[in-house]
Amino acid sequence: MNTGRTSAGPMSAEPAGRGRGGGTRAVAIRARGLTRRFGAVVAVDGLDLDVRTGEVYGFLGPNGSGKSTTLRMLCGLLRPSAGEIEVLGHRIPREAEALKRRLGYMTQKFALYDDLAVTENLGFVAAVHGLDRAAAHSRVEELLARYQLTEQRDQLAGTLSGGQKQRLALAAAVLHRPPLLLLDEPTSAVDPQSRRDFWDALFELADAGATLLVSTHYMDEAERCHRLAILDRGRLVAEGSPRDLLDALPGCTFLVEGASPRAAQHALTGAPGVLSTAQIGASLRVLTDRRDATAEALQRQLAEAGLDAAVRATTSNLEDVFVHATRPGREAAA
Repeated sequence: MNTGRTSAGPMSAEPAGRGRGGGTRAVAIRARGLTRRFGAVVAVDGLDLDVRTGEVYGFLGPNGSGKSTTLRMLCGLLRPSAGEIEVLGHRIPREAEALKRRLGYMTQKFALYDDLAVTENLGFVAAVHGLDRAAAHSRVEELLARYQLTEQRDQLAGTLSGGQKQRLALAAAVLHRPPLLLLDEPTSAVDPQSRRDFWDALFELADAGATLLVSTHYMDEAERCHRLAILDRGRLVAEGSPRDLLDALPGCTFLVEGASPRAAQHALTGAPGVLSTAQIGASLRVLTDRRDATAEALQRQLAEAGLDAAVRATTSNLEDVFVHATRPGREAAA
């Protein structure tokens, strides 16, 4: 995967400004050279970004890759050290106040009041956004029903389950019908079924015309996005649709099956051409750095280590893309 930078920014699997159907599409978020330093630490390093109107765009990256810092700069909560930002036509941070009415922001940590009831929290958010009493009541009732919180309407927010808190936070973020939502790892503390339900709700919002920028470290969530940016150490190292990123993967993936997957892992880790190994159940998943790698070559390496194992090619997945894009020494090899 070529992740080099040119004068036009990071390499992308799709031309900027083109919709999935091939037509042009407006850009909701544009950033150029976005940088944030905390003392000697560069948290975000020269990020170029275009998020198209109406798409679900994902930030994928390890902890400390700059996802949360970038989101905070995009919504005006954090001033960049360098670079330019335009969100929904507003220059940020200069016009951050005007953006607030058009933006919904959901943080990693539950940010509503634990000692207020569900309806009290939503009523407070409605007041902050200037809804009159009748409009606020109607909107709160609508959201309680949509996000399955009617039975919890009088329950203190601090006593809700993780999934219920998540739905309440989303209801608060969309209460004023913003055209843009920024969601910072919104499903990090909930069960798989709650995550699935939450993403169904996100796609309902996208179908209604909202633009969504979602940071995550879950591969299954990243696969749901229309387009992805993979961040590593504050830099954009890969961008495109999940399908295009998979197609651009320069290596191959194999499964090794034998009596001792741990021994096979030790034998292959660090071997020439092997980028990563990971035990999956009783099998070993191996990512190579070349598309002309063969199962026979891996089998010979194992045989030289005294191991009898079957090796077969398997379908690459987004985790393989992530491992390749964020591998140690990537910059030196590019």
